[in-house]
Amino acid sequence: MKYECILFDADDTLFDYGMAESHALIHAFAHFGLPTGAQEYAASYQEINHGLWKELEQGQITAAALRVERFNRLFAAHQLSLKPDEFSEAYLRFLGEGTFLIQGAVEICGELAGCRLAIITNGFKHVQQARIKGSPLSEVFEEIIISEEAGYQKPETGIFDYAFAKLKLSDRRKVLIVGDSLTSDIRGGNNYGIDTCWFNPLGKPGDPEILPTYEIGSLDELVEIVNRA
Repeated sequence: MKYECILFDADDTLFDYGMAESHALIHAFAHFGLPTGAQEYAASYQEINHGLWKELEQGQITAAALRVERFNRLFAAHQLSLKPDEFSEAYLRFLGEGTFLIQGAVEICGELAGCRLAIITNGFKHVQQARIKGSPLSEVFEEIIISEEAGYQKPETGIFDYAFAKLKLSDRRKVLIVGDSLTSDIRGGNNYGIDTCWFNPLGKPGDPEILPTYEIGSLDELVEIVNRA
Protein backbone atom coordinates (compact mmCIF):
# COMPACT_ATOMS: atom_id res chain seq x y z
CA MET A 1 0.00 0.00 0.00
CA LYS A 2 1.56 3.27 -1.14
CA TYR A 3 -0.40 5.60 1.13
CA GLU A 4 0.09 5.15 4.84
CA CYS A 5 -1.78 8.30 5.87
CA ILE A 6 -4.92 9.88 4.40
CA LEU A 7 -5.58 13.54 5.22
CA PHE A 8 -9.29 14.24 4.82
CA ASP A 9 -10.78 17.67 4.46
CA ALA A 10 -13.87 17.96 6.65
CA ASP A 11 -16.49 20.23 5.08
CA ASP A 12 -18.17 18.95 1.92
CA THR A 13 -15.77 15.99 1.86
CA LEU A 14 -16.87 13.98 4.90
CA PHE A 15 -19.28 16.43 6.54
CA ASP A 16 -22.24 18.06 4.79
CA TYR A 17 -21.50 21.72 5.40
CA GLY A 18 -24.59 22.92 3.54
CA MET A 19 -26.88 21.12 5.95
CA ALA A 20 -24.89 22.33 8.96
CA GLU A 21 -24.99 25.90 7.69
CA SER A 22 -28.74 25.72 7.08
CA HIS A 23 -29.30 24.31 10.56
CA ALA A 24 -27.25 27.10 12.12
CA LEU A 25 -28.90 29.91 10.17
CA ILE A 26 -32.43 28.68 10.89
CA HIS A 27 -31.81 28.41 14.62
CA ALA A 28 -29.77 31.61 14.92
CA PHE A 29 -32.35 33.77 13.17
CA ALA A 30 -35.13 32.15 15.20
CA HIS A 31 -33.15 32.82 18.37
CA PHE A 32 -33.14 36.53 17.51
CA GLY A 33 -36.83 36.66 16.66
CA LEU A 34 -36.64 36.24 12.87
CA PRO A 35 -38.06 32.76 12.20
CA THR A 36 -38.07 33.31 8.41
CA GLY A 37 -34.66 34.98 8.34
CA ALA A 38 -32.76 31.96 7.06
CA GLN A 39 -35.16 31.57 4.15
CA GLU A 40 -34.95 35.27 3.29
CA TYR A 41 -31.21 35.87 3.68
CA ALA A 42 -29.46 32.50 3.20
CA ALA A 43 -28.51 33.12 -0.43
CA SER A 44 -27.07 36.55 0.38
CA TYR A 45 -25.18 35.17 3.37
CA GLN A 46 -23.68 32.34 1.34
CA GLU A 47 -22.41 34.76 -1.30
CA ILE A 48 -20.83 37.03 1.32
CA ASN A 49 -19.40 34.13 3.33
CA HIS A 50 -17.93 32.42 0.26
CA GLY A 51 -16.19 35.62 -0.77
CA LEU A 52 -14.72 36.14 2.68
CA TRP A 53 -13.37 32.57 2.88
CA LYS A 54 -11.64 33.17 -0.45
CA GLU A 55 -10.13 36.32 1.05
CA LEU A 56 -8.98 34.24 4.02
CA GLU A 57 -7.26 31.73 1.72
CA GLN A 58 -5.45 34.64 0.09
CA GLY A 59 -4.43 36.19 3.41
CA GLN A 60 -6.62 39.26 2.96
CA ILE A 61 -8.61 38.82 6.18
CA THR A 62 -8.09 37.00 9.46
CA ALA A 63 -10.30 34.18 10.70
CA ALA A 64 -11.20 36.23 13.79
CA ALA A 65 -12.40 39.11 11.62
CA LEU A 66 -14.24 36.83 9.21
CA ARG A 67 -16.47 35.28 11.85
CA VAL A 68 -18.14 38.64 12.55
CA GLU A 69 -17.57 40.54 9.28
CA ARG A 70 -19.81 38.18 7.28
CA PHE A 71 -22.78 39.12 9.46
CA ASN A 72 -21.79 42.78 9.56
CA ARG A 73 -21.99 42.85 5.75
CA LEU A 74 -25.17 40.79 5.64
CA PHE A 75 -27.05 42.97 8.12
CA ALA A 76 -25.84 46.17 6.47
CA ALA A 77 -26.98 44.93 3.05
CA HIS A 78 -30.49 44.17 4.32
CA GLN A 79 -30.83 46.93 6.94
CA LEU A 80 -31.20 44.45 9.80
CA SER A 81 -30.83 45.84 13.32
CA LEU A 82 -28.99 42.84 14.73
CA LYS A 83 -25.61 42.88 16.45
CA PRO A 84 -23.13 40.95 14.27
CA ASP A 85 -20.95 39.81 17.19
CA GLU A 86 -23.88 38.40 19.19
CA PHE A 87 -25.38 36.77 16.12
CA SER A 88 -22.02 35.22 15.21
CA GLU A 89 -21.70 33.69 18.66
CA ALA A 90 -25.13 32.07 18.40
CA TYR A 91 -24.56 30.96 14.82
CA LEU A 92 -21.29 29.21 15.68
CA ARG A 93 -22.91 27.49 18.63
CA PHE A 94 -25.62 26.08 16.38
CA LEU A 95 -23.08 25.28 13.65
CA GLY A 96 -21.28 23.06 16.13
CA GLU A 97 -24.42 20.91 16.29
CA GLY A 98 -24.22 20.21 12.55
CA THR A 99 -22.92 16.66 12.50
CA PHE A 100 -24.49 15.77 9.14
CA LEU A 101 -22.32 13.50 7.00
CA ILE A 102 -21.72 13.11 3.27
CA GLN A 103 -23.10 9.83 1.92
CA GLY A 104 -20.51 7.09 2.29
CA ALA A 105 -18.36 8.91 4.87
CA VAL A 106 -18.71 6.27 7.58
CA GLU A 107 -18.20 3.44 5.12
CA ILE A 108 -15.06 4.87 3.51
CA CYS A 109 -13.40 5.45 6.86
CA GLY A 110 -14.13 1.83 7.75
CA GLU A 111 -12.74 0.59 4.45
CA LEU A 112 -9.54 2.57 5.00
CA ALA A 113 -9.02 1.40 8.56
CA GLY A 114 -5.64 -0.01 7.51
CA CYS A 115 -4.39 3.54 6.89
CA ARG A 116 -3.72 6.30 9.35
CA LEU A 117 -6.59 8.77 9.05
CA ALA A 118 -6.56 12.43 10.00
CA ILE A 119 -8.64 15.56 9.40
CA ILE A 120 -7.08 18.75 8.03
CA THR A 121 -9.62 21.55 7.89
CA ASN A 122 -9.96 25.29 7.71
CA GLY A 123 -12.36 26.53 10.35
CA PHE A 124 -12.91 27.44 13.96
CA LYS A 125 -11.52 25.04 16.55
CA HIS A 126 -14.48 24.71 18.91
CA VAL A 127 -16.98 24.40 16.04
CA GLN A 128 -15.09 21.71 14.13
CA GLN A 129 -14.26 19.75 17.26
CA ALA A 130 -17.91 19.78 18.37
CA ARG A 131 -19.14 18.60 14.98
CA ILE A 132 -16.63 15.78 14.73
CA LYS A 133 -17.05 14.70 18.36
CA GLY A 134 -20.83 14.55 17.96
CA SER A 135 -20.70 12.49 14.77
CA PRO A 136 -20.32 8.75 14.08
CA LEU A 137 -16.71 9.56 13.07
CA SER A 138 -15.72 10.76 16.54
CA GLU A 139 -13.25 7.92 17.18
CA VAL A 140 -11.91 7.51 13.63
CA PHE A 141 -9.15 10.10 13.32
CA GLU A 142 -5.68 9.98 14.79
CA GLU A 143 -5.41 13.77 14.70
CA ILE A 144 -7.73 16.66 13.88
CA ILE A 145 -5.75 19.51 12.34
CA ILE A 146 -7.70 22.79 12.44
CA SER A 147 -6.43 26.00 10.87
CA GLU A 148 -7.32 28.20 13.84
CA GLU A 149 -5.18 26.04 16.11
CA ALA A 150 -2.38 25.57 13.58
CA GLY A 151 -2.08 29.29 12.86
CA TYR A 152 -2.22 28.64 9.11
CA GLN A 153 -4.99 27.67 6.72
CA LYS A 154 -4.98 25.62 3.55
CA PRO A 155 -3.42 26.15 1.03
CA GLU A 156 -0.57 27.58 3.15
CA THR A 157 2.33 25.19 3.63
CA GLY A 158 2.40 26.01 7.34
CA ILE A 159 -0.69 23.95 8.08
CA PHE A 160 0.90 20.95 6.35
CA ASP A 161 4.09 21.41 8.35
CA TYR A 162 1.91 21.46 11.46
CA ALA A 163 0.06 18.31 10.39
CA PHE A 164 3.25 16.43 9.55
CA ALA A 165 4.72 17.36 12.94
CA LYS A 166 1.59 16.29 14.84
CA LEU A 167 1.44 12.99 12.98
CA LYS A 168 5.22 12.48 12.99
CA LEU A 169 5.24 12.04 9.22
CA SER A 170 8.35 12.38 7.09
CA ASP A 171 7.77 10.66 3.73
CA ARG A 172 5.51 12.86 1.63
CA ARG A 173 5.16 10.10 -0.97
CA LYS A 174 3.09 8.07 1.49
CA VAL A 175 0.53 10.80 2.24
CA LEU A 176 -2.64 11.58 0.28
CA ILE A 177 -4.96 14.55 0.85
CA VAL A 178 -8.63 14.20 -0.11
CA GLY A 179 -10.81 17.29 -0.42
CA ASP A 180 -13.48 19.09 -2.40
CA SER A 181 -11.69 22.42 -2.89
CA LEU A 182 -9.24 22.92 -5.73
CA THR A 183 -7.96 26.22 -4.35
CA SER A 184 -7.59 25.00 -0.77
CA ASP A 185 -7.07 21.23 -0.58
CA ILE A 186 -5.63 20.44 -3.99
CA ARG A 187 -3.49 23.54 -4.41
CA GLY A 188 -2.25 23.14 -0.85
CA GLY A 189 -1.35 19.49 -1.36
CA ASN A 190 0.28 20.17 -4.71
CA ASN A 191 2.38 22.97 -3.28
CA TYR A 192 3.48 20.75 -0.41
CA GLY A 193 4.48 17.89 -2.69
CA ILE A 194 1.93 15.28 -1.62
CA ASP A 195 -0.55 13.44 -3.82
CA THR A 196 -4.02 14.90 -4.03
CA CYS A 197 -7.52 13.53 -4.62
CA TRP A 198 -10.24 15.94 -5.67
CA PHE A 199 -13.68 14.92 -4.40
CA ASN A 200 -15.98 16.32 -7.08
CA PRO A 201 -19.44 14.76 -6.74
CA LEU A 202 -21.16 17.54 -8.71
CA GLY A 203 -18.84 17.22 -11.71
CA LYS A 204 -17.61 20.80 -11.50
CA PRO A 205 -15.20 21.93 -14.24
CA GLY A 206 -11.56 21.70 -13.30
CA ASP A 207 -8.81 24.30 -13.38
CA PRO A 208 -5.86 23.68 -15.73
CA GLU A 209 -3.62 25.46 -13.22
CA ILE A 210 -4.60 23.18 -10.30
CA LEU A 211 -4.31 19.54 -11.32
CA PRO A 212 -5.12 16.80 -8.79
CA THR A 213 -3.39 13.44 -8.82
CA TYR A 214 -6.83 11.78 -8.80
CA GLU A 215 -10.45 12.86 -9.15
CA ILE A 216 -13.45 11.00 -7.72
CA GLY A 217 -17.19 11.52 -7.84
CA SER A 218 -18.04 9.38 -4.82
CA LEU A 219 -16.13 8.50 -1.69
CA ASP A 220 -16.19 4.75 -2.35
CA GLU A 221 -13.90 5.30 -5.35
CA LEU A 222 -11.14 6.14 -2.92
CA VAL A 223 -10.75 2.49 -1.91
CA GLU A 224 -9.63 1.47 -5.38
CA ILE A 225 -7.17 4.35 -5.54
CA VAL A 226 -5.55 3.44 -2.25
CA ASN A 227 -5.49 -0.29 -3.00
CA ARG A 228 -4.20 0.23 -6.54
CA ALA A 229 -1.52 2.64 -5.40
